[in-house]
Amino acid sequence: EWAIEIPGPYTSKLCALAKEKDMYVIFGSYAKDPVDWPGHVLSIQTVIGRDGVIQKQIWKPKNIMRYYPGSELTTTTVSSVRTKFREMYGVENEFPVLQTEFGNIAVCTVQLDPFVYAAYAMKGTELMLRTSTLFYREDVISTALTYNMYSAMANIPYGRMPFAEYGGHSMVCSPKGKVMDEVTSCSDEGFIKVDIPIGEYRKERKQPQCAMALTKDIFDQYVEEVPIDHLLEVDVENRAEGDACKDCIDGKKLPNDGKEMKVLIDQKSRWISEE
Repeated sequence: EWAIEIPGPYTSKLCALAKEKDMYVIFGSYAKDPVDWPGHVLSIQTVIGRDGVIQKQIWKPKNIMRYYPGSELTTTTVSSVRTKFREMYGVENEFPVLQTEFGNIAVCTVQLDPFVYAAYAMKGTELMLRTSTLFYREDVISTALTYNMYSAMANIPYGRMPFAEYGGHSMVCSPKGKVMDEVTSCSDEGFIKVDIPIGEYRKERKQPQCAMALTKDIFDQYVEEVPIDHLLEVDVENRAEGDACKDCIDGKKLPNDGKEMKVLIDQKSRWISEE
């Protein structure tokens, strides 16, 4: 019920604001697409141009897994339906980078995954814009420093314990890992503004130095726990019902909550089945 349609009433207001103020508006949201993705809850980052037109809807590449005890994130991502995603939108839209008058911008909401941000860096990202529902400051700082890019995070205000330390504090970091500006509150909304010398930055900007050849033999042996496309074969017309229901275990229905998603992920797991 929290998911919005894009375009829709909410984006219409933001499009009007972008045009009125002659600015880009970039935001993250849960979204629904009853035509192409019925039953799915998508995690979408929307980019609205200065002309008030939606330029891009960017899918979240993947969800963090095995992070929450007894639960998994339920949103649909590129990873969970990649074959159909590529057929509909093309492989280039898995990690899109937008060339703008302000620099090469990428937008992502993945956390704690250096490989995802290495991919964005290799595609020429200069300004990495991120959104989150709670985050680690160290993750944003490390991304900027490791991949020589500006790294910004827009986070929700959240002051309730025990997660208050992860709320608010939206920030912008320089390619040297220095915090350029930061909202000082975990529970109140705030605004920050920084000047980015993109011309000076580009004089020293180089492709990231990733040890691909050195580590290739190790990575070739690694098998991810949950395979690509793990949400493609579920029944999207009827969501699962019940406590860890049999249909989830059989992978027949789209999970309705985090607990049911965990059941499905356990069933799809390569590691658990191999044990």
